[in-house]
Amino acid sequence: MAQAPFTLREPAADPVPLVCDSPHSGTWYPEDFRAAVPHALLRRGEDTHVEALWEAVPAVGGTLLHAHFPRTYIDPNRNLDDLDPELLDAPWPEPLAPGEKTRLGFGLVWSKLRADVPMYDRKLSVAEVRHRIDAYYRPYHAALSQAIEGTAQRFGRVYHLNLHSMPNDAYERLQIRSPHPLADFVLGDRDGTTCEPGLVDLVERELRARGYTVARNDPYKGVQLIARIGQPARNRHSLQIEIRRPLYMDEATRERNAGFPRVQRDLADLLQVLAAYVRDRVA
Repeated sequence: MAQAPFTLREPAADPVPLVCDSPHSGTWYPEDFRAAVPHALLRRGEDTHVEALWEAVPAVGGTLLHAHFPRTYIDPNRNLDDLDPELLDAPWPEPLAPGEKTRLGFGLVWSKLRADVPMYDRKLSVAEVRHRIDAYYRPYHAALSQAIEGTAQRFGRVYHLNLHSMPNDAYERLQIRSPHPLADFVLGDRDGTTCEPGLVDLVERELRARGYTVARNDPYKGVQLIARIGQPARNRHSLQIEIRRPLYMDEATRERNAGFPRVQRDLADLLQVLAAYVRDRVA
């Protein structure tokens, strides 16, 4: 049975100019997916439970949007032209511009689960990719755009958090050799271009004060969503936040672990501080 492509939760307190979205936490797999990968492995692409970690967003006056469909099916954090033509059984009717992540298999529609694990034993038709775009990708983007534009018009500015989680072997998956371990949190602002420094500093400071390690733009700088939304010159600020998955869940079973309540509580506290910060910027 088909589901709505997303859930949108409106502010449950006095609104503040904060919009948060979790584009990769969907756990509902459409019947027409027909991937050649076992479901348990397929779930490794999920940012499972991220929307629950940040469930306090509406309670502080923010808007929270999260996808129901998995990014392995279609990824809302990619441009529509970021599609691997080798995945299709016929030429795509518009120009394509696949990026480096697409080469690794992680484009608009994933072609690989990992470097050596193909997602499909077949080519996808243009029609089925079009359906994924029209039924899932476009509605998600429309809801996010409406939330961003409505908030910006109301307050004269908007602060956007793009919420994710990352596997413990993120460097290996990205084929990056790192001299240091993966941080607990990675803050991505595309090297300082999508968000005012004060907000990024605040998030890092608050997380470190709670005992977490924090990195910036390593190994995730942020992709399509914050690149489009983050326009500081127009008072539109966008920050990607990645959480290391073992902090709150078992990566093998996808179940919440004993650390989940602490992380959820710490993020609720962080949101209180962030709400005060963005409220002060409006006054």
